[in-house]
Amino acid sequence: MISELKKNRIKEDILKILYDNFPKMMWTFEVAEEIIRDDEFCLKLLEDLKSKKLVNLTEESKGRKIKRGWSMHKNVYEEYKKLF
Repeated sequence: MISELKKNRIKEDILKILYDNFPKMMWTFEVAEEIIRDDEFCLKLLEDLKSKKLVNLTEESKGRKIKRGWSMHKNVYEEYKKLF
């Protein structure tokens, strides 16, 4: 089991990856590869970030397969930009 502190640090890593790739959208598996985590675990963290309105989700459906693309909200990007 991963502690909330570690989950929050991984979410920070995800936001940094999305910031570095802004405005490009990244698929869930791409983000998971960057943070070296399982796709399903990464998806849960991304969904949590989405619920906090930090990231955007774009879904593409092909039959049963759903691809989820993620990007940082523009206003969040602008705030991060001020920090770096």
